[in-house]
Amino acid sequence: MEYEILQPQLDGAVLIVTINRPESLNALNTKFFNELDQLLAKEASAPGVRAVIITGIGKAFVAGADIAEMVNKKPEEASNFSRRGQKTFQTIVNHPIPVIAAINGFALGGGLELAMACDFRIASTAAKFGQPEVNLGLIPGYAATQRLSRLVGMGNALYLLTTGEVITAEDGFRLGLVQKLTEPEKLMEEAIRIANVIASKGPKAVKTVKAVTRNGYHMPFPLACELEAQTFGTLFEDEGIEGMKAFLEKRKPVW
Repeated sequence: MEYEILQPQLDGAVLIVTINRPESLNALNTKFFNELDQLLAKEASAPGVRAVIITGIGKAFVAGADIAEMVNKKPEEASNFSRRGQKTFQTIVNHPIPVIAAINGFALGGGLELAMACDFRIASTAAKFGQPEVNLGLIPGYAATQRLSRLVGMGNALYLLTTGEVITAEDGFRLGLVQKLTEPEKLMEEAIRIANVIASKGPKAVKTVKAVTRNGYHMPFPLACELEAQTFGTLFEDEGIEGMKAFLEKRKPVW
């Protein structure tokens, strides 16, 4: 499949995915979801890829869903469009390797929902965040009503969802929505640096810790701890043994 909206670029073990639809501030449409599904299944799942970065081109990460595509939808069609986006974003959550959002500008509506589906978020100090759907008489459709409260708490989530207020990158960092802030010109350099740090770790361990953390989050605490214990043991077969031997022998592990 040839990509029209997404621009994938492999940088060593890091796959950088740039959303390139600047004329609409990278607004999300059905073609975007189709391309991202394909990319996650192929390029992001290729051997040797150990981290993915998603970013936007121009002054927006993603400024929202494509209103022009949505405006004439009937209620059932709109619900299906919501499910379509939720499915793709859940694929990010379920993808075995870490997916990082590098937020260069506006992350509004569906753009913030895309960022929240990623494993963590690095943002330029020029970035802006918000869920302004209520301004259009709508609610979010790509799981912001569920993910936002899990990231920033119920009160903060309801404040943002009901007011539609757009907040600064600093406010996003304060709320825990963003894990790291950078100057605009340093964003991709820092995102790639962090992705390479992840890529240098045990690849099986990184995939496993993402899966256990993601899956255990929705379990009762004792069951989640048992999941951790059982999975901990599975690493004492190959990679974990190599990592511990390398530590004792004062050398770099061979993954």
